[in-house]
Amino acid sequence: MSLWLTLHLIGVVLFVGNIITAAFWKIRADLTKNPVEIHSAVKNVLLADYVFTIPGLALIIVSGSILAAHAGMPMSGFNWLKLSLIILAVTGIIWAIILIPLQLKMIRYSAECIESGNISKAYQDASRSWAVFGIAATLLPLVILYLMVTKGF
Repeated sequence: MSLWLTLHLIGVVLFVGNIITAAFWKIRADLTKNPVEIHSAVKNVLLADYVFTIPGLALIIVSGSILAAHAGMPMSGFNWLKLSLIILAVTGIIWAIILIPLQLKMIRYSAECIESGNISKAYQDASRSWAVFGIAATLLPLVILYLMVTKGF
């Protein structure tokens, strides 16, 4: 196994693993209805994006580009790699334009919830939107993972 393939797989594990585990911990915190626990979880979800998701994504892009170039993957026409890149771009747009701003709102709203002692409608609305768009931003990379493994077309 080449160094670039190893780095690519490490990137995939960091990227996909963090997406799934971050959602798990946030949902578990929400179920407690404890504003302190929720606030801690939403802050750590954002931190984990910077510590794991972004480095994982960087590894995927750099190593994947090098692997594709070495393999002579055609960038003309439509194939599994081009579809994967389109899906990755859509995922990135969802994350950057929708999910990160929602996470920042949830941090702010959850801090206010600690002071009031209640989970606010504003937090619940932001959390619900985060869940909906988060599902899309989780399933799309799983499609990419499937395409990467099967190289179906």
